[in-house]
Amino acid sequence: MSVELKLSRSNRIYRPSEALEGKIVVKTQSSISHYGIRLTVKGSVNLQVRGGSAGVVESFYGVIKPIPIVNRTIEVKSSGKIGSGTSEIPFSVNLRQRDENLERFYETFHGANISIQYLATVDISRGYLHKSLSATMELIVESDKADLLQRPLSPEMAIFYITQDTQRHPLLPELKSGGFRVTGKICTQCSLSGPISGELTVETSAVPIHSIDLQLFRVESILLGEKIVTETSLVQTTQIADGDVCRNMTLPIYVIVPRLLTCPTTLAGPFSVEFKVAIVISFQSELSKLHKKSDPKTPRLWLAMETLPLELIRTK
Repeated sequence: MSVELKLSRSNRIYRPSEALEGKIVVKTQSSISHYGIRLTVKGSVNLQVRGGSAGVVESFYGVIKPIPIVNRTIEVKSSGKIGSGTSEIPFSVNLRQRDENLERFYETFHGANISIQYLATVDISRGYLHKSLSATMELIVESDKADLLQRPLSPEMAIFYITQDTQRHPLLPELKSGGFRVTGKICTQCSLSGPISGELTVETSAVPIHSIDLQLFRVESILLGEKIVTETSLVQTTQIADGDVCRNMTLPIYVIVPRLLTCPTTLAGPFSVEFKVAIVISFQSELSKLHKKSDPKTPRLWLAMETLPLELIRTK
């Protein structure tokens, strides 16, 4: 005996103004009686503060009370019987009620301290003598088309350059004496359906380059009392170049933004989700082999980095 939720869309993507539709699939060897089949859709912003990103006092708070977005229950079927074999029971529920225009649906997001999640749960009540049957599935919510911005005709590009003078920590002595300079440009506002694009050029480097990578970070902030707790965590690393690249040759930057781990840049009252990108250049050095397990937050002589803010938007 089992129950399963099957949504009408295989990608599970819905917008707040749309109806959530699908089927409840019940498989049983013999007919069963029930006292009602109900479908519940819940959406909430779940916040937590970990000890590593807050002080001793703040760490006692642990999980903060979730921010509710939607909580809707409908009766798919009143009490009755389900025949033996496989039964498919259709359902349909509106995510946003017409008279509830004040509801704000944030996009689905799975972060380190902030999680925005929408769950559909079916419950088949069978009374006190039998265990209820239930199944849960996550749906992915994206912004309504009416709320989307038109895609920018020309993405905002930021020009950057990386030298010893732009670093807050010293680089290898050979770089300081022999010279090092990387220039380029990268978009600081891009669509979630498009890539992070740009280009860079290694003009000079006295030490051979080992790798050039682009790192995407999320910056999650939570309002805790009168204090804002902020933590930055790495989302993904994409290699732009491997080995000692040719000097004065333009290298393209083209990085696809990961799904679910990102969302439109969100600035809400109790929390915010922002993003930034970093161009990381590592040099061929014996020191890097000796300190493979060093703390990534500790400045390293064989690494140069440039960090830029990134605004992510959902476009039509």
